[in-house]
Amino acid sequence: MHLLVIGPDDVALTFGSAVAAQRGTAFTRVASVAAGIARLREEGRFDIVICDIDGDPDSVGRLGSAMASERIALPVVACGSRLDPVAAGRAIRDGAREFIALPPDAEAIAAILTGLVERSDPMVAVDPRMRQLLRQAEKIAASEATVLICGESGTGKEVMARYLHRHSRRAPAAFVAINCAAIPEALLESELFGHEKGAFSGAVARRIGKFEAASGGTLLLDEISEMDLRLQAKLLRAIQEREIDRLGGSGPVRVDTRIIATTNRDLADEVAAGRFRADLYFRLDVVNLRLPALRERPGDIGPLAHHYAQHYASLNGLEPRRLAPSALQALARHAWPGNIRELQNLVHRAVLLAEGEEIDADALGLTSATAVTAPMPVHNLVGQTVGGLEQKLIIETLHHTLGNRTHAATLLGISIRALRNKLRDYAAQGVRVPSPEMRSA
Repeated sequence: MHLLVIGPDDVALTFGSAVAAQRGTAFTRVASVAAGIARLREEGRFDIVICDIDGDPDSVGRLGSAMASERIALPVVACGSRLDPVAAGRAIRDGAREFIALPPDAEAIAAILTGLVERSDPMVAVDPRMRQLLRQAEKIAASEATVLICGESGTGKEVMARYLHRHSRRAPAAFVAINCAAIPEALLESELFGHEKGAFSGAVARRIGKFEAASGGTLLLDEISEMDLRLQAKLLRAIQEREIDRLGGSGPVRVDTRIIATTNRDLADEVAAGRFRADLYFRLDVVNLRLPALRERPGDIGPLAHHYAQHYASLNGLEPRRLAPSALQALARHAWPGNIRELQNLVHRAVLLAEGEEIDADALGLTSATAVTAPMPVHNLVGQTVGGLEQKLIIETLHHTLGNRTHAATLLGISIRALRNKLRDYAAQGVRVPSPEMRSA
C-alpha cells in the first residue's frame, strides 16, 4: 500500500505515517493540496490519500474538486489532531471516506486503511486441488504471458495475481492494481492511460496512468468484464503494441507492462452476448487460471479460519483465540456463497464476539446465517409491484454479501453498472442502502 499524506510534518502526522510504515506501507508526504495534486499527476502508484484538516477545514473539499476535475479516482481519508464532530462531518460531506483523530491508535488506522484498500493475504493452500493450482501458477509466473484469473467473487483472485507477481522476474518492480468495476466509466480511461495538459477541462498538467506506473512490473485489471466496449478496443491495442496513448497526447508512449486480468463472469458467454470483445478475450486468455470456490476446496476452510482468527485477534489487540471443534464443524457444514471473503468477515466478527479463549459455534452465528427461509407463497406477492419486489431482492442480497456490490451483482445476475444505477435511484428515493464499508465491519 502506498499512501500520499498531505499535511504538516508535525509529531502527530509523523506518528501516523510511522504506524503505516511499520506495516509494510510506503508513504510520501507533501505540504499542501496543490503539491499533493502534482504528485498524483506524476505518480500512479498511490492507493489512498490522507489529508490533514487542522487549520484548513476546506482542504478535503478542494482536494476532492481537484481530483474530480483531473479524473483521479482514489479514496481520501481526513485526519485531525482532535476528534471534532463538526470538522469530521464536514470532511465526510466533502468526500472523505473516513476521519482519523490524531495521534491515531495503531490498530485503528491499520484496520481503516486495510478496509479501504484490500491487500494481499498469504496464500493458504492445503487442499490438494489448490496445491495443484499453485504448482501450475509457479510454472507460469516466470513467463511474460498474459494471465486471465477466473472465479467467483471472493475466491482470492487478487491474492493469486500478487502471488504470480512475487514469483516473477518482475517482482522487484511495481505491482499496480485497478478495479475496473469500482471506477466510473468516465474516469477509467484516464486512470489507465493518463492524460496531457489541456486534454479536457481541469487537466492543468500531464498525468501518467496505471500502465506507465506499472511499466517494468505488473498491472492487474480487476473485474475486466465490467469495462466498456469502447475502452476495450484501446486496451487491446495497448496489450498488442506495448504502447499507450495518453488522453490529448500527440504520440504513443512505450510501456513494458505484464497484464493480469480477473473476472467473476464467463468471458466466453460475455463475448457471445456482445458485451466483451472476442479479440481482447483471446488476447487475455493466453493462460487461464480458474480459482475454485471455497466449497470446492474444503481442506482449506479450517487453515484459512485459523489464519484469520490469529490475524484479527492481533489486529484488535486481543489474545489469540482458538477455534473450538464445534466451530470447525460448523464452518465445514456451511455452503460459503461468499467464499473466502465471507469466511474472513465471519471469523473477524467471531473474534470480537467470542468469550474466553475459544471461538465456539455460537460466536460464529452460522445457525441463523444458514437458516433456509421458506418460500414466500404466491398469494403473498399479489398486490406488490415488480419494482418493489426487485428493490427488496437487491437490498436483501446486499445485506447477504455484507455490502459487497460486485458479489451482489454476481448473485443477482446483473452487471455492477446496472446495480450501481439501481442503488443510486434507491438512495434518491430515501431508501437506506447497505454500504460497501460493511465488508470490514
